[in-house]
Amino acid sequence: MNKNLANALKFLLFVGVGFGILYLMYSSQQTAYLEQCKLDGTPADQCSLLDKLIADFKSANPFWLLMTLVAFSVSNLSRGLRWNMMLRTFGNTPRLINAFLTINLGYFANLGFPRIGEVVRAATMARYEKISLERVVGTIVVGRTIDVVMLLTITGVALLLGREKLWNRAIELVDLGDKVETLQTLAIGGLVVGLLALALAWWQRQRIMESAIGQKIIGVVKGFGEGMQTALRVESPALFFLHSINIWVMYILMTYFVILAFSPTAALSIEAALVTFVSGGWGIVIPSPGGMGTYHFLTGEALQLYGVSSLDSFSWSNISFFTINIGCNVLIGLFALLALPQINRNYSPES
Repeated sequence: MNKNLANALKFLLFVGVGFGILYLMYSSQQTAYLEQCKLDGTPADQCSLLDKLIADFKSANPFWLLMTLVAFSVSNLSRGLRWNMMLRTFGNTPRLINAFLTINLGYFANLGFPRIGEVVRAATMARYEKISLERVVGTIVVGRTIDVVMLLTITGVALLLGREKLWNRAIELVDLGDKVETLQTLAIGGLVVGLLALALAWWQRQRIMESAIGQKIIGVVKGFGEGMQTALRVESPALFFLHSINIWVMYILMTYFVILAFSPTAALSIEAALVTFVSGGWGIVIPSPGGMGTYHFLTGEALQLYGVSSLDSFSWSNISFFTINIGCNVLIGLFALLALPQINRNYSPES
């Protein structure tokens, strides 16, 4: 199959999944809204969910939405500083403005095609700073690996803090009493199969290592190892660690600021913000443009754990999604797209 055609089909698939989930959620919320209107005595022709969403967005506190943009920019500033610390281990001296704008350009590209932003980010930085593309990609892999570790850590904290509400919700969704034996059988079976697979791989390790696939795996592991070493060779490991922490603190604050901006959620605790953030984070990880649909569903479910109605949860998800994606990713991304060629017109990087 032609590569361009394959990419186009993937793009349509991702967009279709995102729009499909969003449409199903909108339809179900519209039905619930009509039922609420009946109870309130509001005529059906005056009961539009779209009008409610627009009104809710207009009612959001603009100060907290602006603070969301500030937190997003501070997060990307730390990400740019951390990235440059790794790139400097190769003997280069990249400019912070290039790192900052290139990161935002990558986020902007992700809205069009999931995960392509990392390719755009690496290629753009390599071009303007005259650094080997392979080296730039290696540092991005290191950064993303650290991000995965941070997301898993924050997820663990959120699960610990919200364990009672999450467990009660799980019991509502699944009757665990009748599933315990089945789960135990599946777990034991999976463990046995996994051990047998590991034993077979160890027995055939020499043959596997000498095969083409084995050599490719070895090459990937070596490249990954070399990339990981940049994090160990940075000038200030403590500062590198602090930037990694700050990136995710700002992400959490972005969620909390949108919670403060919307009156039905303004009284929620930091715990609720953390659980909502983690839910939205995993919604963005799922391949769809900017997390469209998946972000709405998972953040809506999280907010309902803390007593927010499904309608208000859906409104909050839209406010958060469009504030971050339009106010942050699109506006700053477009600025980066226009500014980078001008900033680097006469720029010659130093080594």
